[in-house]
Amino acid sequence: MNRRKFIKVVGFGAMAIYLSGCGLSAIKDKNKEESEASAEGSVSGGEKMKIVVINSSPHSEEQSTSRYLAAKFVQGAKDIGHEVFVFDAANEQTHPCQGCDQCGMDGACIFDDAIETKLMPEMLKADLLVLVTPLYYFGMSAQLKTVVDRFYSRTTRLSGKKSMIISTAWNTADWTMEALKNHYETLVRYMSWQDVGQVWATGCGNRAMVERSEFGDMAYKIGAAL
Repeated sequence: MNRRKFIKVVGFGAMAIYLSGCGLSAIKDKNKEESEASAEGSVSGGEKMKIVVINSSPHSEEQSTSRYLAAKFVQGAKDIGHEVFVFDAANEQTHPCQGCDQCGMDGACIFDDAIETKLMPEMLKADLLVLVTPLYYFGMSAQLKTVVDRFYSRTTRLSGKKSMIISTAWNTADWTMEALKNHYETLVRYMSWQDVGQVWATGCGNRAMVERSEFGDMAYKIGAAL
């Protein structure tokens, strides 16, 4: 299966529909035959990838819904041999972009914090960036937005990578993830990224709810299909 078909299988895009409760955000493929085909290895081409996962929930590993799904994805990716680096944006020392332009969009940030010293080197050599966030007021968490704004210092060098997003929300309305989805897809367009998957876990407001849902299996399968 080629790259285009893989995106149709595991990327939601305009094909995602939302079911009530903790039901699966199902993937509706316009071509049934393509949706039944295997996506294994279509993104990596069978080669080992470097993957960076950016967690941004302020809740603990035991409580967080988005961290739960991220862990499932990481497990799937590692099970087929990919290298994964996980950055905890909520618990590392980080600073928001000041818009000073000292970096010139291609240089060191004025803040010598965890984004600059720990995350940025890993992102620059990564093949795939995975953004993980709970839905807060219909957008990404402040912790993730802080990281995203700091992309500015290496905009060109971070462009052209593969990307994915995982998000959880209590709400179940069909418009719940709309604003965040639009933000993410605009970011993908601006950064010239290749989107390889979107997990919109609606109706998962606490750990028990997400663990009962099918989203964990979905996240694992996307990771294992890379």
